[in-house]
Amino acid sequence: MTSAPETRGSSTPTAVDGPVSSGASSTSALLSLRAVTKSFGPVQALQHVDLDIPAGQVTALIGDNGAGKSTLIKTIAGIYAPTSGDMYWKGEKVSVHSPRDAEALGIATVYQDLALCDNLDIVENMFLGHETTKRGLLDEIQMELKTKQVLGELSVTTIKSTRQLVGSLSGGQRQSIAVARAVMHESQLVIMDEPTAALGVSQTAQVLELIKRLASRNIAVLVISHNLNDVFAVADRVAVMHLGTLVSSGPVADYNTASAVELITTGERATLSHANPA
Repeated sequence: MTSAPETRGSSTPTAVDGPVSSGASSTSALLSLRAVTKSFGPVQALQHVDLDIPAGQVTALIGDNGAGKSTLIKTIAGIYAPTSGDMYWKGEKVSVHSPRDAEALGIATVYQDLALCDNLDIVENMFLGHETTKRGLLDEIQMELKTKQVLGELSVTTIKSTRQLVGSLSGGQRQSIAVARAVMHESQLVIMDEPTAALGVSQTAQVLELIKRLASRNIAVLVISHNLNDVFAVADRVAVMHLGTLVSSGPVADYNTASAVELITTGERATLSHANPA
């Protein structure tokens, strides 16, 4: 019998203590959280969360509304400072004080609203805030070539022109542009918040394939999703949140739909099943 998944009850980023000991953080993890807690006044949104996110794998973060998923990714992304606990990046303890700090480490977050400008074209969105200049002027040719290169590397083939306005794109295409922007800036961890929400069947398949390609490039992907079919289609690992606590985490093979639902709704499961979902 395979081992059960772990179950629990309860400026520039700076390295704080140097390399961590083998007992403090998984040496194979790109990002590790240890005992991370976040409180908003008397409300404890996160309670002693331990989580490892390895490079080159898709980790699905699942849980009901109010489970703490959004708070957790905003803490990783530097929007919220943890009340207590530690974050380790490549084995070194770091402090992330802002989204710019997270970006400097190599962490990119693609939120559900995608943060794209509909009135700008694809190239302008890809380089927004990171424009390339030459002799004091925008280097439009270089930016367009780089955009085409990144989209080609990710096999994004449904875009007719990189000079299309983003407002004219489908939901799946917009998601692809947001992800490609993160990859272009050499992100090593891409966090995706409900990437297939409100997408049709073909667009969902397009985004799931894109997630797989990110992992194949040795990029760590942390996906928040309520769609368990999507989770089991792309995830290598599953982490389940319940009322601010990470109640279970492990390889996707250690879960099926029934056990995942039980963990999401109750925070525990009576039996361990290793059967793959249908």
